[in-house]
Order: sequence, then structure tokens, then C-alpha cells
Amino acid sequence: QVQLVESGGGLVQPGGSLRLSCVGSGFTFSRYGMSWYRQAPGLERELVAAISSAGGSTTHAGSVKGRFTISRDNANNTMYLQMNTLKPEDTAVYYCNVIRARVTYWGQGTQVTVSS
Repeated sequence: QVQLVESGGGLVQPGGSLRLSCVGSGFTFSRYGMSWYRQAPGLERELVAAISSAGGSTTHAGSVKGRFTISRDNANNTMYLQMNTLKPEDTAVYYCNVIRARVTYWGQGTQVTVSS
């Protein structure tokens, strides 16, 4: 079955960096576009960034543009989110996402906390 496993979250000071990873299994990774979402306490889950199946096309939310970069390594079934110049408002649980056969799959999430 489809599985998505995120890692790389943690506690970081404002201005710091983190790189999140999402490893996919149970599907042909290179055939599907994928996304990163985040959800802060009390707020709805929001799209952070998305990437096409081959990685040639990406989009980033306005709030993270210029600071975050989505990428993928299809040889290793892994998607990344490089997060630089982190702000306290980036604090959230980050999830990776894939839609396959009209079914949406989510990972378990990884907590990112930006605080001094």
C-alpha cells in the first residue's frame, strides 16, 4: 500500500534552516506529482509547495517563496523541502501528500518549531 514517511523536523531558532524529507513506497514514485502541506495549531492545513512528477515544475506558496525550495530524487523515492530563513510563523506539522487513483495519501507528519 501507499506509504509516505516524513522526517527532518525539529526545533530551530528564527533565521535557521531545516531540510525535510519524504520517502514514498507502494507506488511508482516517479509518475506522480507531490506536495508539502503544513498545519499550525488551530488553523487549516495549507499548501506549502508542489512539484511535478519529473521535478521540472514547482510552485511555492507566497508566504514561503524565496525561502523554501521543493525538490525530489526519483531514483531514491524521496521528496525534499529545504527551508531557510525560518520564522516563528513557520511553526507547524509538515505533511507530504500524493494523489493516486483519486485517493489522497498523507504521511504522519513531522513537527517544525521555530523559536528562540
